[in-house]
Amino acid sequence: MTFKIDVVTLFPEMVETVIRHGVVRRAAEKGLVELGLWNPREYTEDRHNTVDDRPYGGGPGMVMKYKPLRDAVKDAKAAAHDAHVVYLSPQGRKLDQEGVKELSAKKGLILIAGRYEGVDERFIESEIDEEWSLGDYVISGGELAAMVVIDAVVRMFPGALGDAESAEQDSFMQGLLDCPHYTRPEEIDGMRVPDVLLGGNHQSIDEWRLKQALGRTWIRRPDLIKPEELDTKSKQLLQDYLSENNS
Repeated sequence: MTFKIDVVTLFPEMVETVIRHGVVRRAAEKGLVELGLWNPREYTEDRHNTVDDRPYGGGPGMVMKYKPLRDAVKDAKAAAHDAHVVYLSPQGRKLDQEGVKELSAKKGLILIAGRYEGVDERFIESEIDEEWSLGDYVISGGELAAMVVIDAVVRMFPGALGDAESAEQDSFMQGLLDCPHYTRPEEIDGMRVPDVLLGGNHQSIDEWRLKQALGRTWIRRPDLIKPEELDTKSKQLLQDYLSENNS
């Protein structure tokens, strides 16, 4: 079944590039995902195609108008029944891998890429199911955020990646950062690939990778690890990593 992702955006040509390259392109070619683009300017009624206006109460910047957004979403919903409508906003829930899993489990997505100072709050109240944020910073518009969401969600679909295990081994899939990776040659500029990766013992390799992931996460993102939730083996591997690295 094809997963439909629609994006309401003033710059459809910008968002459209996400489906021309890499994982998303291959997924589209396989029929796993379909991208729809809806420009609010096409739903305006004046000769200037006005999509924004000054905010009530004064202040800098402009606000995206209610009606063009609502009408664009109305058509997007008609083309994709039961789609989940998401406004990409700094006020939203911060996107993480668990959130990506949740979004990929929806029947479809309609992503709203805002611009200017934001959108009329009445549009959020009447049309939006959820607000999501990439993080605690500001970018010029929601198009880049929509492209990030599309890429992250599409990676979750079976068959989207060349290797069926790739997604499961990505950072954050197990709640941890990824382990180090190496490729040929075995030695370069005096730096060698760890011997364990060359020995062919897959149990030892799996343990080494888990130990590295645990250690890296503990040092770089301690907020991701709750020691009380680790099993006995993971606790020992983490302790071994810290001892080996004098951490």
